[in-house]
Amino acid sequence: MASAHANIALVKYWGKRDKKLNLPCAGSLSLTLSPLTTRTELAFRAVGLDDLVEIDGTEADARARQRVLALVERVAPAPRPPVHIRSVNDFPTAAGLASSASAFAALSVGCDRLFELNSDVAHLSVLARLGSGSAARSLFGGFAEMKPGSASDGSDAHAVALFPKDHWPLSVVIAVVDAGPKPVGSTDGMEHTRLTSPYFAAWVDTVAADLEAAKSALRDRDFKALGQVAERSCLQMHASAMAADPGVLYFRGVTLDLIAQVRRWRAAGWPVFFTVDAGPNVKVFCPAESTATVETALQALPGVQRTIRCVPGSGAVAQWAEGSLPGNNPTFV
Repeated sequence: MASAHANIALVKYWGKRDKKLNLPCAGSLSLTLSPLTTRTELAFRAVGLDDLVEIDGTEADARARQRVLALVERVAPAPRPPVHIRSVNDFPTAAGLASSASAFAALSVGCDRLFELNSDVAHLSVLARLGSGSAARSLFGGFAEMKPGSASDGSDAHAVALFPKDHWPLSVVIAVVDAGPKPVGSTDGMEHTRLTSPYFAAWVDTVAADLEAAKSALRDRDFKALGQVAERSCLQMHASAMAADPGVLYFRGVTLDLIAQVRRWRAAGWPVFFTVDAGPNVKVFCPAESTATVETALQALPGVQRTIRCVPGSGAVAQWAEGSLPGNNPTFV
């Protein structure tokens, strides 16, 4: 059994310099979020059976299956036995809440345990990145930075830990306005942006300065400064996507309403800031002591279906299922 939490990017990741290897055009910085969790079971199947991949209780479609098994193929010894992989999210999938990040982080540590590889965390982060660019950061708890690297093989493109989960008692309240899958996936959206948006190069040019500003704010626990860089990075990322041809639009009308409301609350003295990943749902940061007030206020707003209260989470982990031992892996069909 392997598990990993989703993460929310404070300095956004949007665009690849190598699509096949998921090499980012620039770095990024995120907070790992508890309780948003993917739990993944991995086991060998009997020889002669086909691989089986299940996501949230149903057999994976062809594209998801291919992504999962491609990662397995990278680490499995030859000849590889067939595998059964069952992955379950306890939060909406493909809705802009980083379900692919937690999924591939969990899959990476799970494969490492299943095949008894004992890889170091940098290697696991590289492996997770091959499945989903954001997954490289979910290997770590607390705050993590993705290094874009420069090597053509991607060996130096991995995440590193910045600050542990107890560095700063922040809360994130997610205002869910649509729990369904987004119409344009992140991989397709960022590649279309890279190829067609006149603002894409300018977006990439902003990232280095934003990373330094965010790290400084985290080091000093400066809430106002962190909010400024997080909102700036969010809006610049979405602006580059909206300027693509045709534009990639993740915001809904209610998304903009919520952003405006957060700004009004801040003008009234509330310690809050927003960010939005590739989807319509809004994440509102606040100090831990303000969580209940912010969550109650969000729940009262039109268009908010529900809220999810999050805190800084731990890194990805894997363990043997009860009753199993290394070298004697369970099989199930």
